[in-house]
This record gives sequence, structure tokens and C-alpha cells, in this order.
Amino acid sequence: MPQNPLPYKEKEPTGKSGANDSPADAEHITGFGTRRGENSKARLTGDLKPDSSVPTVPPAAEPDDAFGLAAETGVGAERRAIRTSGTIGDGPYGRAGDGTGDFDFYRLSAGATPVTFSARTLTPAGDLDTLLALYDRNGLWAINDNVGGSTDSTLTFTIPPGREFFLMVGSGPFGLPSDPTKPGTGGGAGTEGPYELAITSGKSGGDLDYYSVDLRAGDVLGASVAGGGTRLAVYDPAGREVFGSSQDATAIFSTASPMPGGGNAVVDFVAPKAGRYRLGVETGENAYDIKLEAFRPGTETAPRGNVHTIFLDFDGARVNTSIFGTGGGIRDLSPLSAFLPRWGLTAGDERALTDAIIAAVKENLERDLIAKGTNPRFALRVLNSRDHADPWGQPNVSRIVVGGTTVESGIHTIGIAQSIDAGNFGKEETALVLLDEISSPAGPAWSLNTYLGTGGDRIAFVGRAVGNITSHEAGHMSGSWHTDLSNAVPGIMDPGGDPAVIFAVGPDGRGGTADDPDLDLVEEGISPAEGFTGIEDTLNRSAWAFVRGTG
Repeated sequence: MPQNPLPYKEKEPTGKSGANDSPADAEHITGFGTRRGENSKARLTGDLKPDSSVPTVPPAAEPDDAFGLAAETGVGAERRAIRTSGTIGDGPYGRAGDGTGDFDFYRLSAGATPVTFSARTLTPAGDLDTLLALYDRNGLWAINDNVGGSTDSTLTFTIPPGREFFLMVGSGPFGLPSDPTKPGTGGGAGTEGPYELAITSGKSGGDLDYYSVDLRAGDVLGASVAGGGTRLAVYDPAGREVFGSSQDATAIFSTASPMPGGGNAVVDFVAPKAGRYRLGVETGENAYDIKLEAFRPGTETAPRGNVHTIFLDFDGARVNTSIFGTGGGIRDLSPLSAFLPRWGLTAGDERALTDAIIAAVKENLERDLIAKGTNPRFALRVLNSRDHADPWGQPNVSRIVVGGTTVESGIHTIGIAQSIDAGNFGKEETALVLLDEISSPAGPAWSLNTYLGTGGDRIAFVGRAVGNITSHEAGHMSGSWHTDLSNAVPGIMDPGGDPAVIFAVGPDGRGGTADDPDLDLVEEGISPAEGFTGIEDTLNRSAWAFVRGTG
């Protein structure tokens, strides 16, 4: 029978601050957890005292539709935060003007150290459906078009030191200028109307509220805040931020996920070890309402003894690509064997190449997670279409199709997973590793042939690279977001901005040579472009996704 959430009301009086404003002073929620006799759901209600120190800045003068016309905010340099307002449609490029679309740009900067910003729009009246986008001089950095279904938008991002960025307010869905350096380059006017905008650097600086909970190793924690709270952050027992969010990205979750969503900000987190964790409400004003819930991993609750299977399908497959949120439909994908000649390989090399791909996947998803992870009950079965009967369609079986092209699939990408699923609740999902771009003629950064020179082991390089991409998509299905490509820590979950990283090309720039590194699931910063902040333990997110069933 479903539990009623454990009610908890903040002890700090409404309109006051200072009592629970740091993780060290967090209010502890007794009785919450996944142990027998505890309640795995809680409803937290509290209040953030309005910050009277934040200045309200008058609306920027039009036109402000390009980098060179951006309004100066001072946030990140002279100011910690501002409030301002504007209107989409009041300039020369709205419906009443030339109809190309109105955009409002705001300038942001960081000093000698990185600065984390949060931006949020409110649409008090009218038809405007806002969109927030972040640019640097080289192009688009991050975007949010209210994935939670609201007409308001939120965006959290970290600016590297000494860099200048531009925050753009526009109208959704995904209406962007073709050239943000030139006004009047939009594709048409979308929804229009007034908006309010709050931009904050760092934490709010005003009232902050923190709560603590005791988690078991492997607990999957989810929280969603509605009302006046606009940012949540989780801190581990050592005091590190391990997941911060000012958005609801649950549209990317598995449809089988039981995690909470629907608020201004949603966090998801997998505890790598038992301990006391903190949840902070770090921006916003006035009353808020938090849904806080904890779960055991989806595979652990499967029938006793069950082991999750990942099936590597090299034979081609028929896939309904609408599961990837791209529209699509039923598509036939060609097998791995069709791409061998494009890498200079023959039919006689197929077994060795398949062996190399399987070995890379097993090293990344089995051996490393057993050796380095904190899950003592780790269990995963990796099967493949060459050596095993196809188990796809059976319970507790996910598949990764290694084959097909962007044209066949209708998806312009190299790899895509059906979901990002902390806790691995969607245990029967599909991912694709498409092979046309990475087998194209040498030249493009995304072609493996670009890195294949003389003296390299062609089969070993292609096998490891495809195995790493396959492991990356499995990492998404087992709960990891992208990690920060710009730091000095390479990892399996780094995004595709530098293909040589995921291909594991060594310093000599050639694949299949002795200096090629071993790429792993690691602990590192989450990708700034993801809209989240904190340190992400991709190793243990996956390690705890695969637990031998005890149900």
C-alpha cells in the first residue's frame, strides 16, 4: 500500500533567516529513508525570506537583439544578482516590426575564478512562452525551453574565469537567431509578451534552507521543489555539492522511473555510500513545497536472483525511433558488417572487431565497476548477437544496437539512449550507436579514419572506440548525465565536443598505438552545458544500477 509522505515543516520561522542557512546547520528529517520502518517519501514545506539587497534594474532599451547590443548586468563582476523585466515583441523585430523575432540579450562575465549563474524568467501575463539561451563568442553554450511544461524557463551554468557570455531571452519552442552577432536574424516571431528576469551568481546570498537525511549506499534520491524555491542542491557527507539544479529535466527520465518531478527544480542522485546527505534550497523567495523521495535501484527490486542483461546487437535491428523523442517511426538499421570496408577491414576481420568491442564494453561496465565501485552485490550480464540467442523483449533486458546510419534512423547523431535513468528503473530500454559518421573518409573529427595512420592497430582502435561509445550510451541508461569536457579529467561520460576523448586517442594523435589511454567511468564535474552543477560519480551511478534482484 502506498505510503503517505512524511510531513516536515521548516523550523526556522517564516520571514527569518540564519537558523538553517548552511549545510552544517541543516534540519534533520528523522524517519525518512529506505530502511524497514522508515518512510521513503517526505513533503517538506518552508519559506525563503525575500532578499531586499537584490536591486531591480529598469528594462533594457531596444534594440538589444545581438551580442553588441546586449544590456550590461554587472552580475558576476560588480553585482551578485539583479531583477529586471522586459517584453518580447516590443522591438523592431517583433510582429509589429519586420517579424523576424525579438530577442533580448544580457551580458555576463566572470573574474579570476569560475562563476556559477542561475537565471529564471517569470511570465506574469500574456501569451509569452520564454526560452533562455546562453552564448559565448563561439556560439551556443546552453539552452532551456521549460522542459517541465511551464511557460517560464530556468538555466544554471558555470562561466570559466575571464570569459564573457551572453544570456538571451526569446520565445519557445527553440526560436533562436541564426546569427546572434546580428539583429534581425531570427526565423520568425513566436509568442510575445512581458517577462520578469532574475539573474544570480553563486547562491542566492539571502535566505538559504538546508535539510539532512540519512541514506544507505545505493539509495536513489529524488527531489522536486515548487512554489518560491527555484534551486535545489545535494551535498555529500564530506560537504561537496554532488548535484545542483534549477530546472526540471524529467522529460529525459525513463517512463518507468518513479522519481518526482514537475517543479521549478529537480535533482536526482545515487548515494555511493551510506551517510548523512544534505539538501539545500538555494535560490528563490517565499513559501516552497518539496517532494523528497528515496528508492532502491530498480534492478534490486526485481525477482530474487535476477540479473540485468545488456544485449549488444551487431546484426542490424528494426527500431521504432520515436522512443528517442525525435518523432521518427519504425526504421531498419544495417548491421556492423556493412561498415567494415569503410574502416579498411574485411569480412574476415569481423570476429576480431566484435571481440574488441565486447572486450571494451565488459571492461568499462563489468570489470571496472566490480573493482572500483561500492556495490558489493553488483551483477550484470553482457550478451551479444554473435554468440547468444536474442533475448530482446524479455524482462530485465536492455539492448544497444551497434549499426545503422543517420539516414536509416532519421536521427542525426552518433549515439543516443532512450533515457537518462538514475536507479535503472527502465530495465527494458534501447540505445543506438550509429556507424556512418565514424566510418566516413578521413578528415572530419568524428571519423575514426582521421586517426588511423600507419603503424596503428586498426582493429584494436576501432573496437575500443566503438566500445567506449557503446559504454557511454549504457552510462546514460544507467543514470549518468554528461560530464565536463573542459576539465583535465577524461571520462566515458564526456560529451562529444572532442571526439578524440571518447575514441581514446593518445598524445601522438593516432589511434591504435601504445600511448592510447584507457577511458573509464569516473568521478568528475557535471557538464556545464547540462544545466546542472556539482561532482558526478558516474562510476557508482552505473555500479548501483546493476544489482542482483532480491525481490
